[in-house]
Amino acid sequence: MEQRDVLVVLFDGVQALDVCGPLDVFNGAAQCVPGSYRIRTASLDGAPVRTTSGLTLVPDLTLTAAPAPHTLLVPGGQGTRIPDPRLIAWLRERAPRARRKVSVCSGALLLAEAGLLDGRRATTHWMLCDTLAKRFPAVQVEPEPIYVRDGDLATSAGVTAGIDLALALVEEDHGRDLALAIARHLVVFLRRPGNQTQFSAQLAAQTAQRRPLRDVQQWITENPEADLSVDALAERARLSPRHFARAFREETGMTPGRYVDRVRLEAARRRLEDTADGIEQVARRCGYGTPEAMRRAFLRVLGASPAEYRRRFQPAGPPVPTA
Repeated sequence: MEQRDVLVVLFDGVQALDVCGPLDVFNGAAQCVPGSYRIRTASLDGAPVRTTSGLTLVPDLTLTAAPAPHTLLVPGGQGTRIPDPRLIAWLRERAPRARRKVSVCSGALLLAEAGLLDGRRATTHWMLCDTLAKRFPAVQVEPEPIYVRDGDLATSAGVTAGIDLALALVEEDHGRDLALAIARHLVVFLRRPGNQTQFSAQLAAQTAQRRPLRDVQQWITENPEADLSVDALAERARLSPRHFARAFREETGMTPGRYVDRVRLEAARRRLEDTADGIEQVARRCGYGTPEAMRRAFLRVLGASPAEYRRRFQPAGPPVPTA
């Protein structure tokens, strides 16, 4: 079995979870399958770095002394805003030697600064997607997915999305069962599909300013199986359908129909993850009417059928890492 070296780049102002989340995934795999990964961290001078949360991380070696790894992981954090030119120069020269280049959150800005994202598809934290696109027009920025794969390049959205990406890489390297065992140990999803949006419906939409519209938003979330047509929602808000649709979009940033679609999809996902309800029962309780309607929604947004989505949460054979 090939041992895959994982090298994590450290710098002052790095986001701690961008580092520790993926590291725990790879370390869990190394515990379950000895020899699968060798994980090391490195900074420019080999000196300890201070994270954005104040935690101090002590690297294993200097970047200049680090051999070309199988997987090079570049985390994000406030330190990416004005990066050390030496770090960009190192990435420009040495990163292409890695067989797999990975960034988490604003780490994509470092790869882009080094010219490594030119002509490639990439994502980053939703707050930085516009910045990435404007500063580096040669990059094909995809703002919605939680991670994007483009050949030997993998970029993820903000913070916890790095765990999703690391799980996907472990699954690619060693199979679904091992990745599932690690996900269960870390109490995270295995694995949110890469094309899943960075937002839940409640996060993606703004909270309406007017109380009647806020109440309607909450009611939709609590009653996905109800009649959620514009006419029915407008009646609940005591507005005309035309006025309601216009006001809802102005205050939340999305149409009532799109908001309802997202809420129903999230409700269905939670039921598939947390209950033993049958597919038909889930479809009915989440407002889809028929299993086929729910299936089309899952395929369109998540790239997987409800049945396949549920299988990702079934127990697997390999032992989980010890705490």
